[in-house]
Amino acid sequence: MSDILFHYHRVNPTTWFYFASLLSIALFFKFNRLWSIRNLDLLGLILLAPGVLAVEYGGYKANVADQQLGFVWIFVVTGWFLARMLCDSMMVRRPMLEPNLTTGGLVFLGVSLLVFLLANVITTRPQRDDMAGAAAADRLEARDAEVDADQLARLGPGYPLLFVLPQISTQRIFFAPDGADAPPEPGDTSRRAVHETTARIMAIVSQLAIVIGMVVIGWRHFENTRLGIAAAVLYLLLPYTATMTGRVDHVLPGALVLWAIAAYRRPFLAGVLVGLAMGTIYYPVFLLPLWCSFYWERGVRRFAAGVAASLATLVVALWFTSPDATVFLGQLRQMFGWIFPNEVSLEGFWALPSQDAVYRLPVLAAFVAMMATLAIWPAPKNLGTLMSCTAAVLLGSQFWKAHNGGLFMAWYLPVLLLVVFRPNLENRVAMLMLSPEWFPRRRAA
Repeated sequence: MSDILFHYHRVNPTTWFYFASLLSIALFFKFNRLWSIRNLDLLGLILLAPGVLAVEYGGYKANVADQQLGFVWIFVVTGWFLARMLCDSMMVRRPMLEPNLTTGGLVFLGVSLLVFLLANVITTRPQRDDMAGAAAADRLEARDAEVDADQLARLGPGYPLLFVLPQISTQRIFFAPDGADAPPEPGDTSRRAVHETTARIMAIVSQLAIVIGMVVIGWRHFENTRLGIAAAVLYLLLPYTATMTGRVDHVLPGALVLWAIAAYRRPFLAGVLVGLAMGTIYYPVFLLPLWCSFYWERGVRRFAAGVAASLATLVVALWFTSPDATVFLGQLRQMFGWIFPNEVSLEGFWALPSQDAVYRLPVLAAFVAMMATLAIWPAPKNLGTLMSCTAAVLLGSQFWKAHNGGLFMAWYLPVLLLVVFRPNLENRVAMLMLSPEWFPRRRAA
């Protein structure tokens, strides 16, 4: 960026937290309704950033106390939003609280933020600790099946090919010294350049999909394009978005879930997108009972067919990219998360010395109970309930996720922001909004 903008220097994430927080308050805080739920939501979104900064600071300085404080801070704010999403369906009166800026100003600000964030993705080089996936890719292409056997325990469930991409963190409190950002091994630089380029392209496309999807939902389903634009601008303003812009494992599942909501009137397409999210990072599998409950009166078979079709496509792609049957079975096991919870290598909050990993099991049991409850209540579900409960399930998965649980905020933030801005959607139920036919236009003709 310094080659294009004279003397441009990337903003430190702590400084960006101060500026973005003040700008968010100026744009979206309702000063004439101080105790509105919108203001509390906005303050909660701002308070997510100090926890992320504390975790990064503690990890860089090897300070366990600061890192634990950061994770606890994140879990407290996440717990507030989990309770908020569970109670959202009870809030029948939803007054129109529009942003404190015109639509043209919001569009200009959103486009400007998007250009700078995506430019950071293009110009950022992964550091040494971001290249763990490249080594896994080398071993995979070298047909090292023994190393692949414990990949699920080390990296967690998800689509194996996603883990070979480097992690591009566009803003950090601390950067490595000059030269330390190069890959640890100079061999096969062309292959790693392909991985870096793929990661950048996927991150850029996913971020664009999130922003466009939020605007489309505001236009099509809220019947108020300004609300969708406002939600997208707030998403781009969040310090978390500026820090994790290039993390494909963060943003790609969030984009898929968001577009599944945008396509909820097409159950098969929504099923395909939810299935892709499940195959990509596994944890959206817990959305299946909720979404099947939404489509139960109409569209559940089309939705299930879409999920099955997308999972089958991912499995076939995995077969053609696997060097042999042993590696394919190991990667298939990783994709579907076939492992006991106590066998996963812990990383993040549950790996801290002050935490006993045994307490993760009752948290997981409580999450399963919540997931089952949301599949039954409330009934019937409307679009607003589907959105809030989807955000609640993705929020709840952060508490027991073995690998840096709490930090994968892009999974739920786009949907959560739309819930914050949404109008009353009680009439958006499957029985009224969905066609009973597979191809209604063709059959009508």
